[in-house]
Amino acid sequence: MPQPDAEEQAARRAVPPVICYPPETLPELPLTRYAEALEGAKLVDSVTVPPREALTFDVPAGHFFRIVSVEGPQVGDLNLWNAADLSERFYSGKTRALHGTHVSTGDRLWSAFPHLRPLASVVADTLDWYGIDAHGGSVHDVIGTRCDPYTAHLLSGQDYHHCCHSNLTRALADRLGLPLAEAEPHVHDVLNVFMCTGFTRDTGQYFMKASPVRPGDALTCLAEVDLLGALSACPGGDCGSEHSSDSAPCYPLRVEILAPEAGALGEWQSPARAGYDRSHGR
Repeated sequence: MPQPDAEEQAARRAVPPVICYPPETLPELPLTRYAEALEGAKLVDSVTVPPREALTFDVPAGHFFRIVSVEGPQVGDLNLWNAADLSERFYSGKTRALHGTHVSTGDRLWSAFPHLRPLASVVADTLDWYGIDAHGGSVHDVIGTRCDPYTAHLLSGQDYHHCCHSNLTRALADRLGLPLAEAEPHVHDVLNVFMCTGFTRDTGQYFMKASPVRPGDALTCLAEVDLLGALSACPGGDCGSEHSSDSAPCYPLRVEILAPEAGALGEWQSPARAGYDRSHGR
């Protein structure tokens, strides 16, 4: 089939885009109430994740968790599961489809099918000023899968054991008392906390650049169900040079768990699972 002429090519490219999943019909988050509840919340637990390692943490439903940069610019890879059912886990693809390639204040972190409900909601983000930069980069991405030893070996022929996938696998195995081979399938695509990424305009390739995060910056979420979380302090540090590295400067990350005062969330309750009735599809 012959190629269309230049005028026809231009006409086809000029077709306007249509947003696939308009989020306007989603229930609006009561961010003002959440901000007031967060202001009065008390720190009840914290976990400090060492550089190039991962640790797990627990967040009761209706509590906040805050991921904090504490010593230097550092990105983290986050996994979330329903603490009572690991099959309900964070679904980066649907989160991306609903909210865009990067998340910030007011966005939700959705769970996998057949559950499809918010596991957590972002209620505060000290980097929400960043927006989208001139390169097309933004912060807190749901497009990168996580650095992993399989891709590292494919590209370099080397075995590297502190990729975020490896770190998350070890942390989950230790927490659940499972062999690595049984824990690994539960590790899933991540929220890249503080990571600055995008796609190149000319080739469409995934890129990273030095994160704007600085000590004191934080991403704060409300746990919508009882959560088991795992966070890896990425071996790329601020991911401004190398993705998996023993030479990039790396720093710890802190996870803080905060309990709001009784009644501070008003009539909040855990969201129901998706309402789709599968029986009609048979």
